[in-house]
Amino acid sequence: MKGITGVVKKALGEMEFTAAGGAINWFPGHMAAATRAIRDRVKLADMVIEVRDSRIPLSSANQDLQSHLSSKRRIIALNKKDLANPNIMHKWTHFFESCNQDCIPINAHSMSSVRKLLELVEFKLKEAISREPTLLVMVIGVPNVGKSALINSIHQIASARFPVQEKMKRANVGPLPGVTQDIAGFKIAHQPSIYVLDTPGVLVPSIKDVETGLKLALAGSVKDSVVGEERIAQYLLAVLNTRGTPFHWKQSNNRRMEGIQYESEEMHRFSLNDLRPKRRPPLPNKSDVVYVEDLVTQVQRALYATLSGFDGNVEDENDLESLIEVQFEALQKAMKIPHKAAEARLKVSKKLLTLFRAGKLGPFILDDVPSHN
Repeated sequence: MKGITGVVKKALGEMEFTAAGGAINWFPGHMAAATRAIRDRVKLADMVIEVRDSRIPLSSANQDLQSHLSSKRRIIALNKKDLANPNIMHKWTHFFESCNQDCIPINAHSMSSVRKLLELVEFKLKEAISREPTLLVMVIGVPNVGKSALINSIHQIASARFPVQEKMKRANVGPLPGVTQDIAGFKIAHQPSIYVLDTPGVLVPSIKDVETGLKLALAGSVKDSVVGEERIAQYLLAVLNTRGTPFHWKQSNNRRMEGIQYESEEMHRFSLNDLRPKRRPPLPNKSDVVYVEDLVTQVQRALYATLSGFDGNVEDENDLESLIEVQFEALQKAMKIPHKAAEARLKVSKKLLTLFRAGKLGPFILDDVPSHN
C-alpha cells in the first residue's frame, strides 16, 4: 500500500488530527467534557457495549477509552454489517474471539439483529444478574457508528416487553457526527432492573496515523468540512485503485456495465441527498431507483475504464496521483457535471462519497485483519 501512503502524505502534507489545532482541529469542545463523563460512568457499568463501524473494526475504536474497558465485561458490536464485505467479516469475528473478546456483527436498524445482541448481553450478564438487583449497561462509540439507531431499536424492543415503563425521548439519528451530546439512561428490563446508558460519540484528541483519521472521515465519523470532501474522495479513489476494485465490479456486474438503461434528463428531480440517513426516509419510486443504479453503473464504468487503460504502477505515488486526476475528470463526465462549473471537483467528491457511504459502490472493510505473531 505504498501508493496510498504516498498519495495521502502528498495531499495532506504535514496535516495531523490533533486537538491543539494544526491543519486539522477535529476535537470539538464538548467531546472533552463528554470523555471525562464517560470515564467516570464506565467505572459504575456492569457491561459495556462498544459500537464500532464494521467497515473499520479497528480504526473506529476510541483508543483513549480502551484501557478503561479492559477490565469490564464488554461486547464489541460491529454495526452497519450490511455495508461491510461479508466475505471478510467472519475473519474479524474470529480475530476478536482469538483475543478473548466478545464480538457480534449487527445492523442497528434490524430488530432481529438487535435482539441477538440483547440475548448475548443477558447471557454475559447471567452471573451478575444472580447477585445484583440493578445492572447498568453502557453504550459507547465514536461519532456516527450508529449508537443512536441502536438505542432506538433497543428501546422499541424494551417497550414491547415492558409497556408500562415511561416513554423515552427518541435519540436523534443523523448522518453527521456528534448528534448526541448528552448522557441519558433508560430501563430495558425488570427483575433484575437493567438500565442502558447512552453516551455521546467521542473521538480521541489526536491520531498519529493519518490514514486512520482518513478512514474515520470516509466512514463519516469526522465531519467532511474538517478534512475536506476532495481529500476524502482522493483517499477513497486511492483505496479502490490499489485494491483493483473496478476490476471486481466488471466481473460481478458485466451486464450492467455494458450499457445504460435510462435517459438522464428525465431523472433530474431525484437528489443523491435522498440516500443520506434520515429518521424516516421516503420510499423511492421506480424511476429514482433506476436513476441511482445507473449513476452507480456510470461511475463504475468510468473508474474501470481509467484503471484498465492505466499503464503505470498504482504502488507508485506519482503514478497513482496521476491516475486519480484522470479519474476525477472521468467522473465529472459520468456524473454529467458541467465542465465550467467552478465547484465541479467538489461536486464529484460529494456524490462519490454519498454513493460509497450508502453502500452503492459495494460492501467494504477498509481495515486489514491483524496477523497473529
